[in-house]
Amino acid sequence: MILLALGSNRGNREEFLAQARAVLVAYDVEVVAQSSIHETPALMPNDAPADWDMPFLNQVIAVETHLKPHELLACIKLIESELGRTPEARWAPREIDIDIIAYHDVLMVDEMLTLPHPHMDTRRFVLAPLCEIAPEWLHPVLGKTARELLAELAA
Repeated sequence: MILLALGSNRGNREEFLAQARAVLVAYDVEVVAQSSIHETPALMPNDAPADWDMPFLNQVIAVETHLKPHELLACIKLIESELGRTPEARWAPREIDIDIIAYHDVLMVDEMLTLPHPHMDTRRFVLAPLCEIAPEWLHPVLGKTARELLAELAA
């Protein structure tokens, strides 16, 4: 299972999520399942400007594609750019953010990509929507299901 997390906290957030899902298809990435959309607070570093504190809309989708992980990442970066995302500070608001959460059971760490996503197990905005579409998805490193990881956050 290939899992992507979508997020937007600038502009018409719901429309940016919809556009991202639609544009993925043009890059031969088929959306096979999608969670509902969740509104969550922005992650804010301590020194962030107050105007960055805009809530996100988040969604997790399962996709199928022939693209390899780095090809998919390149595709995602193009889509983000096409939808108006420009390079800004790390935690700045954004029209669209697309992260590869998992690519089947691939384990990878390099300068471009870490799989599975290194922080997904601590982020409710990823785990809650993931549990809607794949509660039994098993984290290939931690050996826990999405449901178990989410329950640990609630404890």
